Amino acid sequence: MKPRITVITLGVADLPRAIRFYRDGLGFPTDAKDDASIAFFMTGGVRLALYPKNALAEDISKDVRLSPKGFGGITLGHNVDRKKEVAEVLALAEKAGAKIVKPAQDTFWGGYSGYFTDLDGYYWEVAWAPMCTFDRTGALVFKE
Repeated sequence: MKPRITVITLGVADLPRAIRFYRDGLGFPTDAKDDASIAFFMTGGVRLALYPKNALAEDISKDVRLSPKGFGGITLGHNVDRKKEVAEVLALAEKAGAKIVKPAQDTFWGGYSGYFTDLDGYYWEVAWAPMCTFDRTGALVFKE
């Protein structure tokens, strides 16, 4: 087996609203229309999928119970090429309806990052990491 993460699926409360947030607000490329039953976004390396939260829970198992809204122990990372892009992406997210949880700032690990929560409360870190670059497919690569 080759270890891979190929799709991150977010169970969302309002699929059309979430599609508009990622497609129109953040500019993530997709062919999904507002009335889609599932949406896939073409990102560098990993694909982001949006699916109704109740349907996602049911797809996993009839025994899955949805947890109360809040931090579920998962963050999603969006790395950028330049330090100044962190604040730019955070501003795009906020304009699209996200809540800024941690403004862009220097990190203990030598980078620069900030956090926002999207419309369904998922935590996103926007980061610039001087020890990373991207390969030709857009996947994150750690410099040696």
